[in-house]
Amino acid sequence: MTVRLGDTAPDFTAPTTEGEVHFHEWLGDSWGVLFSHPKDFTPVCTTELGYVARIKPEFDKRNVKVIGLSVDDVESHLKWEGDIGETQGTPVNFPMIGDPDRKVADLYDMIHPNANDTLTVRSVFIIGPDKKVKLTLTYPASTGRNFDEILRVIDSLQLTAGYKVATPANWRDGDDVIIGSAVTDDEAKQLFPQGWKTVKPYLRVLPQPNK
Repeated sequence: MTVRLGDTAPDFTAPTTEGEVHFHEWLGDSWGVLFSHPKDFTPVCTTELGYVARIKPEFDKRNVKVIGLSVDDVESHLKWEGDIGETQGTPVNFPMIGDPDRKVADLYDMIHPNANDTLTVRSVFIIGPDKKVKLTLTYPASTGRNFDEILRVIDSLQLTAGYKVATPANWRDGDDVIIGSAVTDDEAKQLFPQGWKTVKPYLRVLPQPNK
């Protein structure tokens, strides 16, 4: 199964390190980040989980729940968490899905046979409160993810969900934004009475509206 932007995130029930999770129910009204790891007790994954645990307050303040997955079982995850806390300086503080039967991995197309036919790739799914997939990322097993970038993307997704704007290259929270191309000047006057700078008719720049 291929999960694309705008699709409803597949629902599932699975065991985790924090008990059984019914995914959509667990998400509730929150945003969610579901991310997969090739295997327990591997070096890159260890650093990733430690870093996500360290910055979890940043996800919390954005109303984002984080959940990990690998094709190992929950017992293996719990043993591995001891190593993560020891080596990364932060205990794991979010659930990890045990998926030895690859049920969830198959639902989200996390097994890429041309890369490895048994291990999950480094997939990331950002899911909105409406349970729709807002972003997907896929990394090879050898490359650790930049979770600061994932936070940046969440800031953009949450902003653009509430305002008819888009965010330019390398945008960070607080930077100027762009009026969406589907918004006419007349509509923009109603939406953004403070005005904007017209660089080109199709490129209209204004301060971030919720700041």
